[in-house]
Amino acid sequence: MVRILSFGTSLTDRWHMRALHEKNLRTFLADVICWNLRGSIGFQLFRLVLLGCMGMGVYAYSFQARYGLSVTGMNDIVSWGFYISNFTFLVGVAAAAVMLILPAYVFHDPDFHRVVIIGEGVAVGALVMCLSFILVDLGGPLQAWHLIPVIGIFNFPSSILAWDVVVLNGYLLLNALVPAYILYSHYRGRPADERKYRPFVFLSIFWAFSIHMVTAFLYQGLPARPFWNNPLMGPRFLASAFAAGPALITLILAIIHSATTYSIDRSVFSKLRLIIVISAIINLIMLFSEVFKEFYFPTHHSSSAMYLFFGMDGHNSLVPWIWTSVGVNVLATLVLAFNPGKSNPKVLLPACLFLFVAIWMEKGIGLIVPGLIPSPLGEVVDYLPTWVELSVTLGIFALGITIVTWLIRAALIIEQEYVGY
Repeated sequence: MVRILSFGTSLTDRWHMRALHEKNLRTFLADVICWNLRGSIGFQLFRLVLLGCMGMGVYAYSFQARYGLSVTGMNDIVSWGFYISNFTFLVGVAAAAVMLILPAYVFHDPDFHRVVIIGEGVAVGALVMCLSFILVDLGGPLQAWHLIPVIGIFNFPSSILAWDVVVLNGYLLLNALVPAYILYSHYRGRPADERKYRPFVFLSIFWAFSIHMVTAFLYQGLPARPFWNNPLMGPRFLASAFAAGPALITLILAIIHSATTYSIDRSVFSKLRLIIVISAIINLIMLFSEVFKEFYFPTHHSSSAMYLFFGMDGHNSLVPWIWTSVGVNVLATLVLAFNPGKSNPKVLLPACLFLFVAIWMEKGIGLIVPGLIPSPLGEVVDYLPTWVELSVTLGIFALGITIVTWLIRAALIIEQEYVGY
């Protein structure tokens, strides 16, 4: 496998030369950029693919900005589609970083302490994607004016969406500044002062729960949408987040372990698997509780669930989608919980991948679109994303992956070369 990091003699020599001079913020930023502009041919090709995807996304968004949201699959009934579906899911991925932050910084777990920076990097990338999906869902860039406090009509605190923008930006700031300070301290060859960053760690733990709860309130507070007006919405958001997020982090750690010289202890994967299993089981229990409530004694409030699971008036585009999601979710959870070879990477990693995809399917389109169907007037339509939505989404995902790659690459080099792991 191509190694995406190469710590050769030139890098070591450069570090010794740098040691002769005072390291500062300028040299720190310069080195981070330099490290990320170098790499193997495989890594350069990977980066070119991401740039191509981002270019496709920019082109599609320019098309959308010119002609408006009419070029998407959304309409008067389904006013939230693929963009908000991915936004909702990625908020959970970002919040899941707390599953590493809590044991690493609060309980001083040595295994998680080695990888917590990676989790925070994933959170930063996920948050940038979340905010990007909000931006593109507005239709055009000028509408973003109202997302800026003081300048625009922010509607704070009356608007739950305004609260969501505040907590997302706050969590992004916390997850960027805390690891940046730690890495900068390590870069300068000295330990980070816990007194300076520990209060922000505790704040970020509280903030991690708040970003997903506020996002849940965004849907839960709509009484005209009974599919969302559910007291389990917030807790299930957290449970699914703490299953899907660590599953993704597990996959990323496995790639780092196999493709770089930064080794990840097997105990990290075992602990993450335990977190994933517990969260996935709780998520399934809540899902089955909701299914029982909807179908044991169906009322007109069960119409959205009926449309999702069985179709309605000949409209059944989401039926195979949701049943596939539930089936894969159950299967992956059973494999992670009871399979004798669950700690084997050949079993663990595919199970994490399938669980991640299953939750994305169920928590994305499987949650957002049915909540809008049927309309308050009883209208039923099918929703399918257009090439514009798919291209913009691909571009945003490429942007997020690029950010995560840059952050993790710099973090691994600093931790390995400067700290001596």
